[in-house]
Amino acid sequence: MSKHQNENAACYFVDRHVDSTVADKLAFIEADGQQRSITYSALAQESGKLAELFEKNGIKKGDRIALLVLDTIEFPIVFWGGIKAGVIPVAINTLLATDVYKTILNDCEAKALFVSAALLPVVEPLIQNHSSIRKVFIVDGDAGEYLSFSSELSVCTERSTTLANSSDIAFWLYSSGSTGQPKGVRHRHGSMQYTADTYGQKVLNIQTKDVLYSAAKFFFAYGLGNSMSFPLAVGASVVLLSGRPTPDAVVNILNTRNITVFFGVPTLYAATVAYLDAGHAVYEAKLRRCVSAGEALPAEVGKQWQRMTNCEILDGVGSTEMLHIFLSNQSNDVVYGTSGTAVPGYQVRLVDENNQDVAVGEIGELLVNGDSSATDYWNQPEKSQATFNAGWTRTGDKYEQQEDGRFIYCGRTDDMFKVSGIWVSPFEVEQAIISHPRVLEAAVVPARDDQGLEKPKAFVVLKEPDVKHDLNEALKEHVKQQIGKWKYPRWVEVVSDLPKTATGKIQRFKLRS
Repeated sequence: MSKHQNENAACYFVDRHVDSTVADKLAFIEADGQQRSITYSALAQESGKLAELFEKNGIKKGDRIALLVLDTIEFPIVFWGGIKAGVIPVAINTLLATDVYKTILNDCEAKALFVSAALLPVVEPLIQNHSSIRKVFIVDGDAGEYLSFSSELSVCTERSTTLANSSDIAFWLYSSGSTGQPKGVRHRHGSMQYTADTYGQKVLNIQTKDVLYSAAKFFFAYGLGNSMSFPLAVGASVVLLSGRPTPDAVVNILNTRNITVFFGVPTLYAATVAYLDAGHAVYEAKLRRCVSAGEALPAEVGKQWQRMTNCEILDGVGSTEMLHIFLSNQSNDVVYGTSGTAVPGYQVRLVDENNQDVAVGEIGELLVNGDSSATDYWNQPEKSQATFNAGWTRTGDKYEQQEDGRFIYCGRTDDMFKVSGIWVSPFEVEQAIISHPRVLEAAVVPARDDQGLEKPKAFVVLKEPDVKHDLNEALKEHVKQQIGKWKYPRWVEVVSDLPKTATGKIQRFKLRS
């Protein structure tokens, strides 16, 4: 870093807008709750006051602060306030159970907790005798016996942004822990700008005039890019929803808030298609970009959405470890059922169990290389070494590369299984099942038959419950016609819903057990 240049991420995303044409433009607009908004200049000013708030409360540079905050305007204020002061914000999933919060808060050793009033009851049992948390700030609500964030901040004055190098740690996220305990993923100051310059610009071409809405929340790496990095890089506006992104809430936002770029997840797209198809609402929005991530988008869902909205979905793959999407379909070059190709600025490869590159048409584990990679997992040296190796990050996803260079998702490394000695991708069977007009969602796992051999078993959620007709045989036949005789599910179980992580990923391991 030169003596004259501060590479603190807040300089680029927040401070530089104060003297620009977007200074008085709304950066964040709340669609629910108190329906407040904040301009770019006010965001810079308010976040600049946190350095004094930290100092008054004994929080020093390098200390961690935990953010258990809904998608309201306080989240960006606290997040950037921490980064400006050299204090490390740790964004935490707002949908977890008390025991998981205990694990995370103990692991990150946060000195302070910033918590939305609505979420306080879930963590309150942990706060009283916590070994590291000294201060609790209640955000957006009655503080009771704790500190009121708005009151405390109102008596502080703005300070200048702390010097930082682009390679210094700026913030942490916790991985969703779809198969185990969440891991603290540490990201550098330069990483957010790298995702904005690559995916945000080269794939989405986010512009100042855009209005963005992400169903994925701030705490999720995907949501943080969508609602923070990409819009703030160019001075666009973001609509925030603190509540659940149900189909009716989402359609209402798209229709009434002039949204131009929408970020969803496959389960939400599927549910919204069914909601619109049933005539519960009329779609009136004028979207120019739709994005899906979190898990692979079923081809049928993408096609139905495009027919209904006249806007294609760019399905992509990212991870908490890489901060955002590194493999994606491109505008006007979408092939549903594939994850597209590497985002400019990233390299990907597929390897076998011996770390050797696999041939085109063969299944391998996806490795990715790019400058937005996390440094490591906090306090987990073995897992860090296994995941982050010589510039390549292991994703744990199995993929197949086609002749045309596009990548097809096959499943998580631990979800794949063999039938008659041949690898079966649960996702491929699920896609075939979902293409049946009566099916909303499906999950496929291995189960053992009478001979003790593994065969596919399907758990299916129907669009409309039906007790009169048994779909089992029809679905088996449907899959045979779609993808081949040996891949069809030998058992089909209709369920009311599927187990998922807070970020919408199906937890197949729960179905296996």
